[in-house]
Amino acid sequence: MTRKIAIVIGACVFVFGRVAFAHRIDEYLQATIFSVETNRIQASMRLIPGVQVASSVIASIDSDGDGAFSASEERAYAKRVLGDLSITMDGKSVRPKLVSWSFPEPAQMRDGLGEIHVEYTTDLPSGGGNRRLMVANHHLNRTSVYLMNVLLPQDRDIRILAQKRNEQQSFYELEYQQRAASDAGPSTRLAGLSTWLKGFQFASLFQLGMRHIAEGTDHLLFLLVLLLPAPLLVSGSRWSLPISVRQSLLRILGIVTAFTIGHSFTLTLAAVGAAKVPSRPVEVLIAVSIFVSAVHAFRPIFPGKEAWVAAFFGLIHGLAFAATLDRLGLGRWERVAGILAFNLGIETMQMFVVAVILPSLILLSRTGAYPVLRIGGALFAGAASLGWMAERLLDVQAPVDTIVNVFARHSLLGAAGLFLVSVVAYRIQVTSRGRRTIRTECGSAIGITTPLLEGSGLRKF
Repeated sequence: MTRKIAIVIGACVFVFGRVAFAHRIDEYLQATIFSVETNRIQASMRLIPGVQVASSVIASIDSDGDGAFSASEERAYAKRVLGDLSITMDGKSVRPKLVSWSFPEPAQMRDGLGEIHVEYTTDLPSGGGNRRLMVANHHLNRTSVYLMNVLLPQDRDIRILAQKRNEQQSFYELEYQQRAASDAGPSTRLAGLSTWLKGFQFASLFQLGMRHIAEGTDHLLFLLVLLLPAPLLVSGSRWSLPISVRQSLLRILGIVTAFTIGHSFTLTLAAVGAAKVPSRPVEVLIAVSIFVSAVHAFRPIFPGKEAWVAAFFGLIHGLAFAATLDRLGLGRWERVAGILAFNLGIETMQMFVVAVILPSLILLSRTGAYPVLRIGGALFAGAASLGWMAERLLDVQAPVDTIVNVFARHSLLGAAGLFLVSVVAYRIQVTSRGRRTIRTECGSAIGITTPLLEGSGLRKF
């Protein structure tokens, strides 16, 4: 137990130390670290009121107004904090149990340095292998900011799959696997692999791969922007007329396949420990890949070589995919099998996205409206990539993720709207061509050339 407490405290200091040890001004910081155990969640909260809100927090604790915190007042406030939490496990409401609490002197809180520590546990109802914890913190939400995170489980049978938060981090969702001892399977590696593949782990990692590419807006943005000029020919140094539907399909298939080969290769190498690259350079290079594809969508810089570029940058993206597997704490043999499930999930979602957007690209590329989509998409991707580079290189705060995520949350609606626009634009284009053909044929029949016909006022027949 002492070791776990030390881990929790150490993680809090590491994750929140830069924020907590400054003199806070006008916010009430509420930081929570969760520790996942079998059918149980432990949580450590640090509540740090800023100078301007300290008086109101002190007043809510000091119920008798004597300027000091009694043991009963501290306990009552700690219970009030827990009472403002909403916790569910797999959709079922659960109640937190207060374990311990400690309070600073009121004078420390007025200086913006005092920290309230509250520890609680939550016993969880029994459930399946895949579990979902949801925590909402409503305590003094008008003046509060929130932080929530989870420790890497010490139990090998528990694996963290995903974390989600709202923008304020007052809402937190944790998805993880909890494997019972009876699910451990035979002791031999081959039999263990067979059991693992048949169990819930394969399906869960497949779903994780799908979710990772769906939520990995930078990965999808690179691929989609690289596909924007795929249905077009190059004339000089500009994008020109559309190629045939068959050529468009073959070119797009080649780009997607090359990207798949590239990221699958490095994902495999990194997952088995044969390649290791720090995460920050990888994230910066991913932003660079988006910028390069955006420039190419605006003006051709490597026409006909899109598949090679997709394969090259796919190597970089594969290293980022492997980082997700690293966070699951898989054993070496399980990691090899996990690559298959995770990568299949990535490819399934990737192909789904391409299949959804492909008809719109081909239809619009045959209309005069396509440059608006191509140039607009290139400018958006270029701006996003520059923002990501600034964040990842210089630690500059930019609202890139917030803006991109707004589009991502409405992606299906946007794809449907784009398809509708492409159908209408294509229909207008076909109708317009038909009218021009009729005018030309009519003009030829009465011996008037098209320019003369158009200038003579005889425009309708």
